[in-house]
Amino acid sequence: MAEILILTNDVYRAMIDRALAETPNEACGLFTGAPGGLRVDGYHPMTNAADPDEAWKLYLLDGQEMLDVEAAADADGQAVLGVMHSHTHTEAYPSPTDVADASRFDPFGAWVFVIVSLQHSDPELRAYRILDGEITEVLVEVEQG
Repeated sequence: MAEILILTNDVYRAMIDRALAETPNEACGLFTGAPGGLRVDGYHPMTNAADPDEAWKLYLLDGQEMLDVEAAADADGQAVLGVMHSHTHTEAYPSPTDVADASRFDPFGAWVFVIVSLQHSDPELRAYRILDGEITEVLVEVEQG
């Protein structure tokens, strides 16, 4: 049975808006929800700490910001469920760099990776699990209301 990542409408809009606002660079951030679940009710935009000459084609989470988001999530009884980033010129599918990063930073495949593609005029948001180089799409549902 396929996994379904459920985003509140506010989180969905915040991810799309952040991707658009950070163009031409890739946007990034962490998202949170109840531990062990796949319902996302918090999005935490972060600074793309990649070298400015590279930020248009890759992202790097700022280590201190990441620790701050994790601490705030813990204090609220929430968990970091994954990371969102944008692809400014390519499809919403993990690049080889994304797969390599997942192997380094999420070796157990616990996180969901959300990618917002700005390749076309209408942004496209898709989600994936990445484990041992294997990419599995996670369905995305946006709560209305």
